[in-house]
Amino acid sequence: MNRVHYQVNGMQNENFKNQIKNALDKIEGVQMVNVDLRRGSVEVGYNEPADEEEIKECIEKTGCTIE
Repeated sequence: MNRVHYQVNGMQNENFKNQIKNALDKIEGVQMVNVDLRRGSVEVGYNEPADEEEIKECIEKTGCTIE
């Protein structure tokens, strides 16, 4: 399993956390999502057909930005 870790700006509350987690869970191949509001981080474990670019785009579509 591949893993990526992002520092994410704009996660302001539990609603954003759930929105990001739910969006990432819909990507085929995503196995694990860990969103940490306190640290402003998102960790994703994935296999093919998911890829890093698709995961980044998904996070940014929620209105957050990746550092």
